[in-house]
Amino acid sequence: MSEPTIRAAVPADLVALTALYNHYVVESHCTFDATPLTVELRRVWFEQHAETGPYRLLVAHDGDELLGYASSSAHRPKPGYGTSVETSVYLAPQAHGRRIGTRLYTELFAQLADEDVHRALAGVALPNPASVALHRRMGFTELGTFDEVGRKFGQYWSVLWFQRSLP
Repeated sequence: MSEPTIRAAVPADLVALTALYNHYVVESHCTFDATPLTVELRRVWFEQHAETGPYRLLVAHDGDELLGYASSSAHRPKPGYGTSVETSVYLAPQAHGRRIGTRLYTELFAQLADEDVHRALAGVALPNPASVALHRRMGFTELGTFDEVGRKFGQYWSVLWFQRSLP
């Protein structure tokens, strides 16, 4: 396997990004979306990100294959939250265990270093030991667990929230 390329997402990535996300919608509790999203619905999310500013979307590719993505998005819509971002990492199943999440987050935080961003926040639906380990490895600290706040696949799931200071 070659070393993946990490770069800013471009519109041509949207179909693959949607397919990757929809894998987790259908197969996992890590997102609380219940039905697969269309490319047009994901376009709204995609267009909230840019190559500059606090809201970024990075992809990891091996040739034409999307291995994963990391994003920083608005935490909440009120102006007082403007210096906080919510981060996410999603990896293709075949990319697990290759430290691609670490590489994506490392690059994302490097790009955010010169932005007016003070805190990165991340929620991890439990159980998810790989994601918990990634966030700890990346310097996130645990804030607390929202117990059974989401329901999917007929059961309740808890979410562990993390924060990290930036830069």
